[in-house]
Amino acid sequence: MSGEHGMKTHFEDSGGVDFSGDQTTMITEKTLEEMRQIAARYPQPRSALLPMLHLVQSVENRVTPAGIEACAEILGISTAEVSGVATFYTMYKRKPMGEYHVGVCTTALCAIMGGDEVLASLQDHLGVGNDETTEDGKITLEHLECNAACDFAPVMMVNWEFFDNMTPDSAREVVDRLRNGEEVSATRGARVCKWTEAERVLAGFPDGRADEGPTAGAQSLLGLKIARDNGWQAPEVPAAGQQHAEEGK
Repeated sequence: MSGEHGMKTHFEDSGGVDFSGDQTTMITEKTLEEMRQIAARYPQPRSALLPMLHLVQSVENRVTPAGIEACAEILGISTAEVSGVATFYTMYKRKPMGEYHVGVCTTALCAIMGGDEVLASLQDHLGVGNDETTEDGKITLEHLECNAACDFAPVMMVNWEFFDNMTPDSAREVVDRLRNGEEVSATRGARVCKWTEAERVLAGFPDGRADEGPTAGAQSLLGLKIARDNGWQAPEVPAAGQQHAEEGK
């Protein structure tokens, strides 16, 4: 609608999937076959849409019209349904990504502990704003909502691997090492791979790094340590048959 009292649409400003310009695709028959493999994992094929979109990103470096159409055709749903999912979840990107996705948590606790300063420092250091990519194509920077790692605040993630207790200095060091092609390992997790490689893992194709590095830190395990030191144990839960018998008395 238009006019003084009409509803203004903001769709063009909302980051919708780009259907303009060059529509060349990197999706091959091998990609389509892998999409079919993903769909076959689920009793209801449409449940495969999320990992299929990650596979699209591993090939196309973002969600593309060709990727949307391929998902729709294989799953037997409309392109509108696929687009609705692709534009709802923030992990699906609508413009090309850098080799490394760097996300800084700016939700309450991380912000209080210095997350805002970490993000501001990286924006100044890299010369980019939120959800922008450096000129060399290496780093895409984004502020993230809670990463469920408040005991390590402020937290930064690189391709969804944790970097804990960050400072502006340590965050700049990480991105500089990535841009220089150095091997970087997460605080809790594996060596950092390229963003497209991480997307392939999210699609359900393991890269063999799942068991690399520590998966939990001292802060997360503190409650367990206190319980063991004090000999605390969870109460025993009666077997289902015994519980029913006691309830019937």
